[in-house]
Amino acid sequence: MKKKTELILAILLPLQVAGISILADHPNFIETYYSKGIYPHISKFFRYLLGWIPFSIGDFLYAFLLILMLRFLFIRIKTRFKNPKKWVLRTFAFLSILYFSFHIFWGLNYYRLPLHQSLSIEKEYSKTELKNFSKKLIERTVSLHHAIVKNDTVKVDFNFSHTELKNLALQGYHDLENEYPELHYRGKSIKPSLFTIPLTYMGFNGYLNPLTGEAQINNWIPEFKLPTTISHEIGHQLGYAKENEANFIACLNTMNHKNIKMRYAGYTFALKYSLGDLLLQDPCEAENLIAVLPIGIKKNYQEVDLFWKKHENPLEPYFKEFYGGYLQANNQPQGIDSYNYVVALLVNYFEKEGNL
Repeated sequence: MKKKTELILAILLPLQVAGISILADHPNFIETYYSKGIYPHISKFFRYLLGWIPFSIGDFLYAFLLILMLRFLFIRIKTRFKNPKKWVLRTFAFLSILYFSFHIFWGLNYYRLPLHQSLSIEKEYSKTELKNFSKKLIERTVSLHHAIVKNDTVKVDFNFSHTELKNLALQGYHDLENEYPELHYRGKSIKPSLFTIPLTYMGFNGYLNPLTGEAQINNWIPEFKLPTTISHEIGHQLGYAKENEANFIACLNTMNHKNIKMRYAGYTFALKYSLGDLLLQDPCEAENLIAVLPIGIKKNYQEVDLFWKKHENPLEPYFKEFYGGYLQANNQPQGIDSYNYVVALLVNYFEKEGNL
């Protein structure tokens, strides 16, 4: 009976891959029946089930899977890969379960309707529009910075506890849900990563565990980055799987927040991407705009840059290349560079709304 079950599961793996390939061509179906249909209930269930536990169950699951994989490799090498009929079948059966769980619990969100279509905005923008958008962002960011510290040379300090920052991020989503019901978020499940040290040296701020729905945060990163990082991971929990879309949702949450420091975190986050894109399109204009930024704002950016430089290591590019491959395999052809495409959403959204 066990062999028969393993055989059925193994056969189902290529059928699942084919099924996902077909579903990927029907984003409206995914959007209606999964992302806005059953997924919110799945996500909420896991948040209420595991959110009260102070540590990440998903991280323990990752560790368990890693141990299983290492044990599997050790045994295979020790036995010189003998009796392949048994272990190959079992491996495909296990992968079939993992593949199904990943997609049904979260992964199908990668194939939902693109956010620019949901928001009825364009996905292209001109260099002129980008320049004007960057100038407006600078104006608002400088205004917020001055209102907080009253001194152009002083950086903004985020004197909040991690719990306070999580609650502020949640409050932002609660305030937004009247206008955007799909951002309804209840049942907090945001936890510090148990793998903070390797996560830092890999160069990542946080991640979502797709099998448990928990958002893990790298608590070592500067507090200046935590409001947008927490908001980004909540965006993933809400079903915005693509990195550019989760970044846009993070901007939407922080830039519209009642708390002025949360707004400052959001505007500087958006400004970084906007100026980064302008540097590629018009380096001279971008450098001119960067030059007018107050020293205090630059100090906030430098704080983050120094943190990552401190933890640079030879393996980091390989980790990012691996993650880029993961993104490409999940409907993000630009890989890790897809983070930069948040600019298109920002420029066109605020052009449409006219409330930057």
